[in-house]
Amino acid sequence: MSQLPQNFMWGGALAANQFEGGYDQDGKGLSVMDVITAGAHGKARRITTHVEPDAYYPNHFGIDFYHQYQEDIALFKELGLKCLRTSIAWTRIFPKGDETTPNEAGLRFYDKIIDTLIENGIEPVITLSHFEMPLHLAHTYGGFRNRKVVDCFARFAEVVFEHYQDKVTYWMTFNEINNQMDVQNPLFLWTNSGVQLKPEDNPEAVLYQTAHNQLIASARAVKIGKQINPNFQIGAMISHIPIYPYSCHPKDVMEAQIANRLRFFFPDVQVRGYYPHYAVKMFEKQGYDIGWQEGDDVLLREGTVDYIGFSYYMSTAVKHHAEDSPENNIMNHTLPNAVNNPYIESSDWGWAIDSIGLRYTLNVLYERYQLPLFIVENGFGAVDQVENNEIHDSYRIDYLKQHIEAAIQAVDEDGVDLLGYTPWGIIDIVSFTTGEMKKRYGLIYVDQDDEGHGSLARLKKDSFYWYREVIQSNGVNLSSH
Repeated sequence: MSQLPQNFMWGGALAANQFEGGYDQDGKGLSVMDVITAGAHGKARRITTHVEPDAYYPNHFGIDFYHQYQEDIALFKELGLKCLRTSIAWTRIFPKGDETTPNEAGLRFYDKIIDTLIENGIEPVITLSHFEMPLHLAHTYGGFRNRKVVDCFARFAEVVFEHYQDKVTYWMTFNEINNQMDVQNPLFLWTNSGVQLKPEDNPEAVLYQTAHNQLIASARAVKIGKQINPNFQIGAMISHIPIYPYSCHPKDVMEAQIANRLRFFFPDVQVRGYYPHYAVKMFEKQGYDIGWQEGDDVLLREGTVDYIGFSYYMSTAVKHHAEDSPENNIMNHTLPNAVNNPYIESSDWGWAIDSIGLRYTLNVLYERYQLPLFIVENGFGAVDQVENNEIHDSYRIDYLKQHIEAAIQAVDEDGVDLLGYTPWGIIDIVSFTTGEMKKRYGLIYVDQDDEGHGSLARLKKDSFYWYREVIQSNGVNLSSH
């Protein structure tokens, strides 16, 4: 028996910029994602200043959900989804970001999407900003490095909250807000906050100045939303990759303790309403000016979240003096002392497969914050083969099965309050990190390649039928066969 509550929110997760397409339809403006090229064939994704005519931008077309939403939502209904976590593209509502009047065509598009979901018995779970800042705000103001952008976000949040106050209950402010802690990867600061570093910048100082403005923006959105509809449930959304000590050596344990602050900094503020002691001490020692303004303490305190949504894909480990035994670990750019965990396997993209780490994460987050949790991203990226219009993705079923079992254990044996589970992405979409289509997460296959060619036909994978049984049984039937 799964022992999950009867109202458990089984669903799927997507992001507007990765699946909608229609990047220039009905008055939509350019976003920070619209100027990121593809990164297939081993090439890194490139941020351009404008849309270059000879470059390929896979997010412009996505999987053309903009024109095929009725067919896709019908598939979501057939799959049995109780909810769909998606996002509202900021640039559809405010194309430049600093307008005072919203784009009505953008609101009408989401009217159609949200109404169609509800008509099909699927509850919308909406992220306000999923890597969707207007490009104009990034170029003109420097993104969330500039306090003025907080006002722009607050206006966007107010318009959306007001418009959908009777149709949407569950919201999240910023997607994976803590991803930008990796200041060595320009993609994250750009997509999370519209910030590009200058040669003279201290990256860490810029990060915390940007973070403060974004935390204020989140708090203001929560406060505005609660004034519009006190029944709103507004959450934080973080990426959580637990960091284990490589061994029981006290220095390894301390290395992990300090490194995990990268995971907890944002939720510590969003849940508690004040800065944690380790951050305050670090600001003092480094002499960082985060741009604190009078009344910010009140704003943070009044804008705390109701629940924590998080993504979980993998874990990592750290070892003191890891340079003595260098390894090719995908976390090295973020954590210089990251090492491979010899006890777990990895995917083709180097992501550690660690289902027990999900149970561990649920316990750590619940014990630290005592708020309901929501697994809003979890999935397995792989190259799928089509054989006679069928996709036999037993590897994906095995991954999801193990992680769902871990989540059930956290609820049934550990007492964690878990709202739901929405695997990423429920249908094949453009990969955020690489811009590829071949790195597929979906339970529904989309006939499109890395260059945007294909019929766009949708095919149900074996995992589609398996997950439908899981939902129908409320997690009791997890058999892979």
